Amino acid sequence: MRARIALTLAGAVALAGAAVLTVTTAGSREGEAAGRSGGPVSLAPAARLLALSTRPGERGRLISVPVTDPGRSPTVSPLSCARFYAAAGTGLCLRLDGDLTTYQLVVLDADLTERRAIPLVGVPNRARVSLSGRWVTWTVFVTGDSYNGGRFSTRVGMLDTRTQELVPTLEDWTVTLGGKPYEAADLNFWGVTFTRDDRRFYATMSTAGHRYLVEGDLTTRKLRTLMENVECPSLSPDGTRLAFKSAVGGDPGRGWRLSILDLATLRETPLAETRSVDDQAAWLDDHTVAYALSRGRDRADVWQVPADGSGTPRKLLADADSPAALGWTS
Repeated sequence: MRARIALTLAGAVALAGAAVLTVTTAGSREGEAAGRSGGPVSLAPAARLLALSTRPGERGRLISVPVTDPGRSPTVSPLSCARFYAAAGTGLCLRLDGDLTTYQLVVLDADLTERRAIPLVGVPNRARVSLSGRWVTWTVFVTGDSYNGGRFSTRVGMLDTRTQELVPTLEDWTVTLGGKPYEAADLNFWGVTFTRDDRRFYATMSTAGHRYLVEGDLTTRKLRTLMENVECPSLSPDGTRLAFKSAVGGDPGRGWRLSILDLATLRETPLAETRSVDDQAAWLDDHTVAYALSRGRDRADVWQVPADGSGTPRKLLADADSPAALGWTS
């Protein structure tokens, strides 16, 4: 049994980003004062891009731009999150719980009305919603695992928004590595993406210094490894490919490269983005992926690149991260 304690704020800002330190109340008009438009933002089906602002004065606020004109000034919502994602009228906001040391996950409906809030043990890192809007999942940084010498670990949780079933961890699931049963004290999971059937998912697992792409089954509570050096997978809308990041030369210290994995052949296609991208990419449609690219402390932009390895990266939305596309078509 691993000894666990909640992660305090100390040392976490460098990992989770300073956006987690910004709380903006519903009555604030910082966005409007900075020349951005304020107004209602919803998750109803429409062709638009949602993201979290990294702009000073509105950092962490949910912003929205239309697909047809992503260069226009975004609409700024009162909602403030550290991480955000949305699909099919369901939103997931990972946010501060009021005192700068604790967090909570909040499930939102299409009007951004809170449906459920759950205390979150750890610092937010990733958020995802299944294509149907049924399942939400999150990854947090935690510390206190006895095997880890005080360093950070990652932990995944999931919630079925229909039944309210909570999956607090994947660490007690049955794992098969290389076709053989596997048990270890140092299992870490992060970066979940769901399949369209709401039964299976893909994620990253690390153990013994290796990182693996795993496929999980929510019915059987089993996980199996597929291949190494695949992190933060993101399933394409047609369910045939995964966008992912991989450590250059297998060494995270050298940065990450974005690629596409064909699930039928396990063939990898490096994307035209050659800069280091430390993000879980989001598909805009079956042909294009988006991702946040840091440009200095607390600042980032959302970029897009073709999913077939061609073309060149193009900036999609300035001063933003946590992109989620609604209503895009192939």
